[in-house]
Amino acid sequence: MITSAQCRAARGLIGWSQQQLASKAQVGIVTVHQLEAGTSEPRHSTLDVIKRAFELAGVEFIDENGGGPGVRLRKRQRPKQPK
Repeated sequence: MITSAQCRAARGLIGWSQQQLASKAQVGIVTVHQLEAGTSEPRHSTLDVIKRAFELAGVEFIDENGGGPGVRLRKRQRPKQPK
């Protein structure tokens, strides 16, 4: 699942406020605030809808792989050039 740091970083990458994330994920603003502050541990279903909202906006989540978890923007597919 996603960490509080990944959530903050993902919002920064795409320029969303906490309110915009809450609206896109259809969760409460308090839920987003608590997730990012690390003051509560949301349900897996809540983390899943937040993650899906980010992924639809082009964010990729990078798992812990020795360098720590992270986020990045998905590489945009270029249209194929006709031959």
